[in-house]
Amino acid sequence: MTDPVTRWRERAGGAVLLDGFHALKHALRFGAEVPVAVTTDRRAALALAAELAGDVRDTLDALLTEVPEETYASLVPRPHPTGVAALAVRPSREANLRALAHTPRTAPVVVLDHPRNLGNAGAVIRLAAGFGATGVVTTGTLDPWHPTVVRGGAGLHFATAVERLEVEELPAGPLFALDPEGEDIRGTKLPDDAVLAFGSERSGLSADLRARADHLLALPMRPQVSSYNLATSVAMTLYHWSAAGGAPTAS
Repeated sequence: MTDPVTRWRERAGGAVLLDGFHALKHALRFGAEVPVAVTTDRRAALALAAELAGDVRDTLDALLTEVPEETYASLVPRPHPTGVAALAVRPSREANLRALAHTPRTAPVVVLDHPRNLGNAGAVIRLAAGFGATGVVTTGTLDPWHPTVVRGGAGLHFATAVERLEVEELPAGPLFALDPEGEDIRGTKLPDDAVLAFGSERSGLSADLRARADHLLALPMRPQVSSYNLATSVAMTLYHWSAAGGAPTAS
């Protein structure tokens, strides 16, 4: 068997970087294929697993290889405080598209229309996974699998379907777009098969997506406040959906 550094360098080009203990923990919980994982302190990483993630502790025991700090630092762009990193196989686009297209849906799809901020996109994916959303779709040029997005998502890309699509390729279902000119969201019950679209903080919804929307909804907001952070808007909307009975259940 090749050493972990060689395996890492052989696979790094097309793999998903899991940056830190929690990203690796979440990826393993949701079935990610992880061919190589390293740590600067194996004992500390396993102790953290025993404390916070007993369900994957044995898997980590078999997977983690300890490497010197300088070796670890050479493998990752930004060393994580937990001293843990891994590479995972990205889910196939075909599998994600099947998940997004499957009907009937029991949870909404979140659409980020031309998002700009990588960290915000990651935070939204983490939220969507927590609420059990069917998936997160981005339009525009931002890669939702960019390492910074995956870092912000804490490895929860593997808990939901994450893909980039054109507006005309969005999954079927009633499209509710968040817009300041829309109706107050508090008067609307969001169906489980909803497609929930959010524009960027700077420019709002694109003309194409706005034209495609079946409903425009607005979040309650104090006058003279310009906007909410994107992740905050998604959290409020998903909570509104879940409060009507769409809360996730343990599997």
